[in-house]
Amino acid sequence: MPIELTVPAVGESITEVEIGDWLKSPGDAVRQDEPIVSLETEKTSLDLPSPISGVLVRILKQKGESAKVGEVIAQLEEAAMRTEAATSAPPVAAAPDEPSRMADSASIPPPVMLTVNRPSDEPRLGVEEKRESKPDHRTREDISHPVTETPADVDHMREEAETDAASPGSAAHRATGDREEEAVPMSLLRRRVAERLVQAQQNAALLTTFNEIEMTAVKALKQAHQETFQQRHNVKLGLMSFFVKSVIEALKKVPELNAEIRGTDIVYRRYYDIGIAIGGGRGLVVPVLRNAERLGFAEIETAISDFSRRAQAHRLALEELQGGTFTISNGGVYGSLLSTPIVNPPQSGVLGLHAIEDRAVVRDGQIVIRPMMYVALTYDHRIVDGREAVTFLKHIKECIEEPARILLEI
Repeated sequence: MPIELTVPAVGESITEVEIGDWLKSPGDAVRQDEPIVSLETEKTSLDLPSPISGVLVRILKQKGESAKVGEVIAQLEEAAMRTEAATSAPPVAAAPDEPSRMADSASIPPPVMLTVNRPSDEPRLGVEEKRESKPDHRTREDISHPVTETPADVDHMREEAETDAASPGSAAHRATGDREEEAVPMSLLRRRVAERLVQAQQNAALLTTFNEIEMTAVKALKQAHQETFQQRHNVKLGLMSFFVKSVIEALKKVPELNAEIRGTDIVYRRYYDIGIAIGGGRGLVVPVLRNAERLGFAEIETAISDFSRRAQAHRLALEELQGGTFTISNGGVYGSLLSTPIVNPPQSGVLGLHAIEDRAVVRDGQIVIRPMMYVALTYDHRIVDGREAVTFLKHIKECIEEPARILLEI
């Protein structure tokens, strides 16, 4: 009796997933708890493990297809069942003029017999995909003596495959001269990101204010203490911990930016769950530093480094992406000089960081070169006034330019 592989419940509000890469093919052996397929949700991706040790028999949902929670996407057989079926299968009767061939087939080990007698509706690989839609008229002699394609046969099959790939409706991209197009379905994660960005633009009164920060003091601190910090905490001292700390101090002064609108109420949060926007392998994700006000510099840097690593490997848990009271987005890591970040609903603000560049500035009446960064605060004007937004950004500037303020909480 086949064991059904179903889509598990992966989140309170998630009812549908998209099938990602199949990590195993039909006929492959699998171990219990070994990942079989990756599933894409509107918030993250995860690997679905095998519930048993055995063999993957059939794949019912292909990559890119949608599946509901609880829907069967594959079938497996336990190893014991597979072995029993192979050993108890009745022998094939030999024709009178084929005694030697019957003797030879009796010596074939069961796994080979299972592969030969694979069900016709099981997906196949390579050139077999081209053949399985045609009637199968192979005789026992054909099975006992596999056909060996000549180079001419291989070339012919390659030409057929290329013709199919170029035909209308093919999944491959189409080319007309040097003007190519490729249609790729949006992943659930990308669709969700798109929906939320449009939602933010339509349902909030967004406005952005800017400032610039001199990074001399922070760069000096990093240079002076980087080696000791890394040896002690096994993580590099980066910029993000300084900005997370500065944001928390600024949010204490301007609590509207740590609040949200619920109906006709403004809900002020007295805790600070800071979202850190990270470019993952399949799109932007925003894991959350819970109670960031309780974390030290090393704990913040360690958590962000872990988020970044697991985002690239698609290993972030759903609960790590939910909630958040304020977000920081660092476009500077990609070279962005200036941008207007979009608020992540239902939050009321997002801070955008940008690249550090040496620029000419005036200090004490003299033109000098300093490492400067533009910062941008996008906020929901329904709850945050311009005065509060400017005050918030100005306090971050003061904390970064004089890091002692962070420790003294002034």
